Amino acid sequence: MADGVAERTARTFARCDCAVNARRGGEIRVLLSPKTVGSTSGFMGDLVLKPGEYVSEHYHPYSEEYLYVLRGSLHVRLEGDEELTVGAEEGVLIPIGVRHRVSNAGDEEAFAVFHLAPLAPRPELGHVDTEEPPGAGAANPEVGGPR
Repeated sequence: MADGVAERTARTFARCDCAVNARRGGEIRVLLSPKTVGSTSGFMGDLVLKPGEYVSEHYHPYSEEYLYVLRGSLHVRLEGDEELTVGAEEGVLIPIGVRHRVSNAGDEEAFAVFHLAPLAPRPELGHVDTEEPPGAGAANPEVGGPR
């Protein structure tokens, strides 16, 4: 910050530089976040699910989740009983506080991009598991960082 004016510089971060988080299922990479590029209002990443893989049920108490499928299709279960199929070139908005589980019931790998906003007050408050993750006990790279 110079002379009280916030820095206005675009920042990039390469997917190949992201740690893969497989703790909750599939391969999750957080590309643009407070930790990687200094974002202040949300974070963005991608998800790869092979056939039969899933991301365990969870919710975000402070954030909406935007999920856009680029390849394949994803099955999204909301609040334990509402079910949606999101195909390639389709997106879904998951409201704040809604439990959701994402799975790949298809026969090809699914690739999706996600964005969550606004940020939780602290990274550890942004995600609440409601189901035992398939990779429980695995390392869980941080999403956030100092803001």
